[in-house]
Amino acid sequence: MNNQKPKVLIITYYWPPAGGPGVQRWLKLVKYLPDFGVVPVVYVPENPTYPMVDEGFVKEVPSDLKVVKGKIFEPYALASRFSGKEKTKEISAGVIGSEKQSFAEKLMLWVRGNVFIPDARVLWVKPSVRFLKSYLKKENIKAVITTGPPHSLHLIGMKLQQQSGVKWIADFRDPWTTIGYHQKLKLSSYARKKHIALENGVLKKADRVVATSYTTADEFREKSGRAVEVITNGYDSTYTGTVEPDETFTIAHIGSLLTERNPVVVWEALSELIAEHKDFADNVVLKFAGTVSEEVVETIKGYGLAPYLQLQGYVSHAEALRLQRASSVLLLIEIDKAETRAIIPGKLFEYLDAKRPIIAVGPQGWDVTRIMEETGMGPTYTYEQKELIKSRIFKCYERFLAKKYIMTPSGIQKYSRRSLANRMANLVLEVLGGEG
Repeated sequence: MNNQKPKVLIITYYWPPAGGPGVQRWLKLVKYLPDFGVVPVVYVPENPTYPMVDEGFVKEVPSDLKVVKGKIFEPYALASRFSGKEKTKEISAGVIGSEKQSFAEKLMLWVRGNVFIPDARVLWVKPSVRFLKSYLKKENIKAVITTGPPHSLHLIGMKLQQQSGVKWIADFRDPWTTIGYHQKLKLSSYARKKHIALENGVLKKADRVVATSYTTADEFREKSGRAVEVITNGYDSTYTGTVEPDETFTIAHIGSLLTERNPVVVWEALSELIAEHKDFADNVVLKFAGTVSEEVVETIKGYGLAPYLQLQGYVSHAEALRLQRASSVLLLIEIDKAETRAIIPGKLFEYLDAKRPIIAVGPQGWDVTRIMEETGMGPTYTYEQKELIKSRIFKCYERFLAKKYIMTPSGIQKYSRRSLANRMANLVLEVLGGEG
């Protein structure tokens, strides 16, 4: 009888030194999978083009983890020569602005949507399948997990399942054809049908499908007529430093605030509170870590909030965790559109672990509402609820004056990376069915 732990190959594009939320899910999960009977092996690109870099994540890769790399041809590396590195990085990350675009940017978007289907990493599929077929056999690996976006990685899993007979789990960190930027890709009728066909193929052929949000899981169940597992993102209590709360009433946002993610209702509420309460005006600070678009900054200034604004720029993940714990209130903002109801930002779970008040503003029916309510951290707000947002901000300010910095969310242990890894490991063992 074989008592060795079965291996699972995780195929991911984002891996240290990549920065941002895309890298964190599997960087964190692989640490705990061995505790639950599964040995992870990770397959990543050898020469990727990452839109952002965070060297701090390199230190978090387990020393005993086997990481295999395969060369990738990156069209974005070539595209940057024509459209500039910053614009190319934005499109690479799925950030597609609504402002006027140059001819080169329009062309790059058209090529991105109509030539590279489902995305610009599709050229990694064939060489990866060729290499991994023999690698899986040599290493006796009988299960693979593909995680997207980029969703082209799911095509690697599909072909390995077909050609090598391995079990395959498709892990969706975001939706596919209903993701926010999909409608901006200038898709032809052919390209749109191709995306839908590829999505349906993955949903129906994978041995298991995993989504990180409830709405996406419902969407995939409706499309495929099959069960879809929800394993959200989570938190990992790795921050060990002591943090003194800011002396100011700091309202912080960690992450990108782009043109469409511009909660005017919050800036209006803050402007009114500053006008109505001199002591509030003397204490409040807006601290933003991450990319903030010029449109958002101009809107904030338009409401007279420039003297209170501190732009930190991109910070390391370790610094982001410190900022969360030093702040008085944490802002969680999502675009006010029906298709963003499925987005549960990974920082929500870090916010919960930071144990600070959260003011969450997003679309009606947002999946975040469920988590905020079940953990006792309060309601979420829509873009029409200015008075309720204003009242909540002032109540948080009164807590700050009373030096009540901590909130205690209930039941968040199930969102710890360790708990989530346990669930993922069980899924792997289930699809293997004793084959390990």
